[in-house]
Amino acid sequence: MKWPLLKRFALCAAACLWSAAGTTWAADAATVPAVDAVSDVADVADAVPEPAASAPQSTSLPESPASAPFAAAPSAGEPASAPAVLTLPEHPQLTDEQAAEENHRALEMRAVFAREVTRRLHVPLADQRAYGERLQAALDEHDLGELAGEFVILVDRAATVQALFIYFRAMPDEPWLMIGSSPVATGRPGEFDHFLTPLGVFLHTPDNMDFRAEGTMNQNNIRGYGKRDMRIYDLGWVDGERGWGKGGFSPMRFQMHATDPDRLEPLLGIRHSKGCVRIPASLNVFIDHHGIIDAEYEALVASGKSLWVLHSDRQPTPWAGRFIVVVDSERKTRPAWSPAPGSKARAKVPAGGDKAD
Repeated sequence: MKWPLLKRFALCAAACLWSAAGTTWAADAATVPAVDAVSDVADVADAVPEPAASAPQSTSLPESPASAPFAAAPSAGEPASAPAVLTLPEHPQLTDEQAAEENHRALEMRAVFAREVTRRLHVPLADQRAYGERLQAALDEHDLGELAGEFVILVDRAATVQALFIYFRAMPDEPWLMIGSSPVATGRPGEFDHFLTPLGVFLHTPDNMDFRAEGTMNQNNIRGYGKRDMRIYDLGWVDGERGWGKGGFSPMRFQMHATDPDRLEPLLGIRHSKGCVRIPASLNVFIDHHGIIDAEYEALVASGKSLWVLHSDRQPTPWAGRFIVVVDSERKTRPAWSPAPGSKARAKVPAGGDKAD
């Protein structure tokens, strides 16, 4: 099947799902599940990958990653599938000297982050430690308190913060050390089909295969997943808290991805998505190129699988992780290190731009 035809097929499939659900949603928009990935049909077309002749897909993986969210969609009125069982990864035992060396080498990624990521937040040391403690508390709640030896991504969805942090520690009894931080945009409640970004610990796994953006404009005149080749980190179906009507929970497709670099990326720092985590393009490339949360993907490659979504020139870190943690600090005032976007950034948003993830 030619790719333009596949793209039209994805659009038609999404439109059919939207049409089939439309009557039910109209009957009770406050209580019937909405689907974050289905609600913007043009974004589905935006996700159709280019053929990768040099990197054939494994036969165990979906033929079309763009269509995977629809194939796995829960039926209306049903909750999302049970969350993946989170298992503490095994890492070699280290002596104190080895742990110190691991921390030293892993923290060299700070300089790489500063060099490659253009949208950075300069978080004071006291706040770095405080967020490290929040990360530890969230991991403890999911029996992952002994996690160490790999990178972890932490997101604060608080309306006054909207920030992402990358952390590392070599040993479980050590404090978490921050590598870098960037502004994000999480779910903006108050409008139909807009969810609060879900809280918890989420496993980044090939069971929900990532895909890449095509970079085309959608019906809102924005590139919903960002410029061409940006990676969409797919975390699967989760129960999201509805930000409209009477509230409650519905299945939503949870993803972390870039956004339109010209019109929506300047708005990072405020709640603006439909539930996903929007990140800067340069951070997307950094996480992708260095495999910051690709431990599960690299394990498949090591077993002999060929994954088209991974670039052949990537430089995966030896401390690749697999978890994205979302917390809400509920800060009442905005910290100086996380400024909100100004009026000039807001002026760039086209009509309908507030309705697209």
